[in-house]
Amino acid sequence: MKKAITFIMLLSAIALSQPAAVSAQSVVTTDRVTATLLTERPSIAPGETIWVGLKLEIAEGWHTYWRNPGDSGLATIIDWNLVPGIAAGPIRWPVPKRQPYDTLMNFGYSGEVTLLARLSVAEDSPIGNVMLSARSTWLVCAEICIPEDGAFSIPITVDPTAPRASTLDGSHLMMVASTLPEAPPGLVSASMTQGMLSLNAEWTDTLSGEITFYPYATYLMDNTAPQSITPTANGFRLTVATVPDPDQLETLGGLITINSGDTQRAFAFENVPMTLGEASQDNISETESDMSLITALLFAFLGGMLLNLMPCVLPVLSIKALAIVKHGNDGSARRDTLAYTAGVMVSFGILVAVLLALKAGGDRIGWGFQLQSPGFVTILAYIMLAVGLSLSGVFNIGSGLMGVGSNWIKSDGPIGSFLTGVLAAVVATPCTAPLMAPAIGYALTQPPLVVIAVFEGLALGLAAPFLLIGFIPAFARALPKPGAWMETFKQVLAFPMYGAVAWLVWVVAQQTDAMGLAATLAGLILIAFTTWLLGRDAPSEGKGRLIGTGFATAATIGAFILSSVPQPPTFEPAQEKSGYSNWQPYSPKRFKELRASGTPIFMNFTAAWCITCMVNEKVVLSTAEVKVAMKNKGVAYLKADWTNRDPAITDALESFGRYGVPLYVLYNTSGQPKVQPQILTPGAFLEALEKL
Repeated sequence: MKKAITFIMLLSAIALSQPAAVSAQSVVTTDRVTATLLTERPSIAPGETIWVGLKLEIAEGWHTYWRNPGDSGLATIIDWNLVPGIAAGPIRWPVPKRQPYDTLMNFGYSGEVTLLARLSVAEDSPIGNVMLSARSTWLVCAEICIPEDGAFSIPITVDPTAPRASTLDGSHLMMVASTLPEAPPGLVSASMTQGMLSLNAEWTDTLSGEITFYPYATYLMDNTAPQSITPTANGFRLTVATVPDPDQLETLGGLITINSGDTQRAFAFENVPMTLGEASQDNISETESDMSLITALLFAFLGGMLLNLMPCVLPVLSIKALAIVKHGNDGSARRDTLAYTAGVMVSFGILVAVLLALKAGGDRIGWGFQLQSPGFVTILAYIMLAVGLSLSGVFNIGSGLMGVGSNWIKSDGPIGSFLTGVLAAVVATPCTAPLMAPAIGYALTQPPLVVIAVFEGLALGLAAPFLLIGFIPAFARALPKPGAWMETFKQVLAFPMYGAVAWLVWVVAQQTDAMGLAATLAGLILIAFTTWLLGRDAPSEGKGRLIGTGFATAATIGAFILSSVPQPPTFEPAQEKSGYSNWQPYSPKRFKELRASGTPIFMNFTAAWCITCMVNEKVVLSTAEVKVAMKNKGVAYLKADWTNRDPAITDALESFGRYGVPLYVLYNTSGQPKVQPQILTPGAFLEALEKL
């Protein structure tokens, strides 16, 4: 599409433009550009090399383009016509600037630029006067683009005895040459996988500032996407989204700039091997790769343990804890904790298998992706309601059609423990605990075996507290003794379940329309009717019990049919439903406009089903103090609501190496992003705002 835009712009420009001067001379002037052919000296000795250059003085409001023009435009061309024995090298391009235009991002120059080349004379070149001749074409753009060209010629003397005195033109060319990009101070490696381009710079020099990458390839990088910078032990890693179906390059070349205040350093590299379809760390040393995997596994395990403290998981774990207290310290505790662990790990295995299959099919998904389906959220609400009603004593399934679930509801026995582990894994996915994000972000850029290992490490961390209770007597002895209090505590546990149902219904309300919400509420009524029938008919036998079971089965089937009704709306994004007044919904276009204007930005990647996100909103982001601070700093607050699937938000998340919410990013006035902690505190967030 972008290539087509460039072609259309060029055709339009040719139709509108007037021919530029083409007579042989050193200066060509149009209404928009004054182009001058320059040499370092008017004479050159055989075997010598000097600088030559084409200086473009561009009218205000117009610009020309770099070797990779970006999303539209054309690079300047210099076509030399030289006598035998004299040769000119390729254009040496000065560092470009990013040029945002509407939804496009171009690379080029405004004001003045000089394109350099090295001119060399052979050892056996004849002595005498010769003409340096060249023809150049360039595209100059403002609201419209106009192609211009010019023919240039300038005399030069080939003479070994000619003076070497510097000229004004020579001084200008030497000054421009001093600003050309340097060679990198260390190794650069590159990889491209799953829609992301990664550069790993192993640079021992201490380099700080705003880092930007300009690729030489024209159809590779999403030029408008944020470029995420992650410090490493010996340099940094830059990641950025690619365009759809990018060119599959064997090698990569480009330019990395580092801006710190008024100081800029630029480093150019060519022919860096490109690893395709592999992890971005494959070109790093084996030791560092192993350490990264070990760190990811450790973070996953610790993040899984912290999930046990999250409000979405705690009610389910309380049920399991009650079952362990009931058994005391007998041998069944170990059996049940192993069954619970198996339930958690099997569930995570299924989850990662589905995730990998969907990603292999081209879907852009991440952690918690199943909660983006209103139907799945509705079924989860059904399960929570059934568990709550069971804890309240409404029913106790003992046998018959649904007898397989008896131990689950009572949290008793290995089958019940296994199914409780399944439920814990399901309800854990709306939450993102500290340390989880970097582990999941690392895993989802790796081969499948690494993805599975990291997710199972997360599952093992979630199950770890109960493994400790089951296998370490000291932990088991710390639990309270069984007693009459257990029945009361069991009934109290029903109310967190009802709270979870209310929250899930609210999530469905954010995801769907009034008809979908009504279907969910009707389904919940049918589930309540089912549990009442099962509880009422449990003591009965014969025909009465058969009739009750039939009605219960029909009600359950009806509830699951209703769960298919709620669907994401196609007419209104979920993020526009909120009542907050100090934010605006995220869109790539709005984000680019704000960055182009130099406005500081706060990006809030959130979802209605993310408990951590909702807590951060309530405790920090919606407080009057934070709102006033953002207003005083002129911060534009963009909310990227991922409650329903949104490819644009998924792309933005992946540009930071993240595959789940929450994610909080502050951009300063120069557009440099800084990722904030997942658990926000008012003091730390206000301090971050002050540093903008």
